[in-house]
Amino acid sequence: MVVGSGIAGLTVALHAVQHGCRVTLVTKDVLEHANTRYAQGGIAGVMFDDDRVEDHVHDTLVAGAGLSDPAAVRVLVEEGPTRIRELIALGVAFDRAADGQYVKGLEAAHSYPRILHSGGDATGTAIEKALVATLRASDVRVIEHAFLVDLVVRDGRVRGVQLLVGDHVATATGPAVEGYRETVDADAVVLATGGAGELYAHTTNPAVATGDGIAAALRAGADVSDLEFFQFHPTVLAVGDSFLVSEAVRGEGATLIDEHGRRFTFDAHPDGELAPRDVVARAIAHQMELQDGRPVYLDATGLRPTEAERAEFLARRFPTIDRAVHERGLDWAKEPIPVTPAAHYLMGGVTTDLHGRTTIAGLYAVGEVARTGVHGANRLASNSLLEGAVFGARAGDVIAADAASGTWPSAAPRAAHPSRDALVVALDERVASGERTPFSRTALQQLMWEDAGLVRDDEGLAHAEAVIAEWRAAARGPVTEAEYEDENLLLVADRLVAAARARTDSVGAHYRRDAAVSTADDRMVAAVAAGGAAGC
Repeated sequence: MVVGSGIAGLTVALHAVQHGCRVTLVTKDVLEHANTRYAQGGIAGVMFDDDRVEDHVHDTLVAGAGLSDPAAVRVLVEEGPTRIRELIALGVAFDRAADGQYVKGLEAAHSYPRILHSGGDATGTAIEKALVATLRASDVRVIEHAFLVDLVVRDGRVRGVQLLVGDHVATATGPAVEGYRETVDADAVVLATGGAGELYAHTTNPAVATGDGIAAALRAGADVSDLEFFQFHPTVLAVGDSFLVSEAVRGEGATLIDEHGRRFTFDAHPDGELAPRDVVARAIAHQMELQDGRPVYLDATGLRPTEAERAEFLARRFPTIDRAVHERGLDWAKEPIPVTPAAHYLMGGVTTDLHGRTTIAGLYAVGEVARTGVHGANRLASNSLLEGAVFGARAGDVIAADAASGTWPSAAPRAAHPSRDALVVALDERVASGERTPFSRTALQQLMWEDAGLVRDDEGLAHAEAVIAEWRAAARGPVTEAEYEDENLLLVADRLVAAARARTDSVGAHYRRDAAVSTADDRMVAAVAAGGAAGC
């Protein structure tokens, strides 16, 4: 049983069925609607003769601020090219230059332009379409509009899933549909449910990213780790609905400027706009504070000599972004466009080994829902699609043997910050004695944005912890899909805040303004040195 239909889930299903498994894939929306389809930046891999595995490994370790697992990074980088060629064989047409060679893309914190794109900025869509078409032609059974309510655990092993099937809210195209509960048995369950971007008021994620897999794993007793590391993308359009502007735009030479036209990111890092994402996002947030909250600007007006040449280049290289920019009444060939950070990617998740096995027998996790160790404290740009393909294939390849063996290998590493029952938390005095804030998803998202977002401190985290505990203590009895999602978001928010309070120093995407001294640089240097000495 595979839960989720992004690159990780689809890859698991296709590999498992090739090994003789009878596979059912369930997804909470239609098959094509997953985070993968929104990925603009591309997929990183050592696909060119003048690139080196060691360089991609080094870049990943540096971006991870010393907290990546070197062994996991080695697997990601060494097996990545095979998985990319597999996607090509399935029909993904990566962009080629006039000479027939693949177009090289550069993104932040990469030492080499190793990013492949398809359709300019539609890489995720191209990958999703190819994998979905292959899956529909396979023997994999598909259940759409099936929401994961919980995992079925018997005798210490995951034995299946509880689903809520067909629960729809009324839309312009159809009436509301009441769902029904169904329990489906399985020898192995793979969580490929994506992240939890809906925790935050501003996010690049679609509405389906509500942390369902992480919450189900927590309730089943699985280890989670690194939930405090939530990556905020630096550049999201500050006009209209949130829309991500790919890092590849800055890779092509676009700059970030304040409201007076000054390039400010070099104040934070010598690589300026191409510094690691967490650095650039905080630099933007700091500049916005200096500007009383007004957005900064992404300036692409220097990419070509004339406005006509720029307009043609931007429309050809970034067709999806170009369309979104113009839909908002902006013209980035003529003038800079306003941007702001937004929640983007969860580096932590359900703790796994290098084959997706969790700490509970029969349960696997792949993709953004999993904590494989490759991202550390900060994901390197365009490593996410690669992770889904590499570790999805690895899980799919071992499931049949694991199920047939009747045993479970040694447990994956235990979580760094043990989970605890959030219902037994003393409420903050300000909440206990003051006016209660009624729960709503919007209220939770705003609370997380303000107290557990891009910049944190213990006072804000303690406040968030207390409010979330109060909300969780109020029994609601979820019935609909949206109500189950709210419960999942509350549980994941609780554990994220607890992990953020427990990590008192600043490292990577976890930035605390009250940290005395950050040891991130020391960790990074030590990890890179150890990785090199041990062959990662």
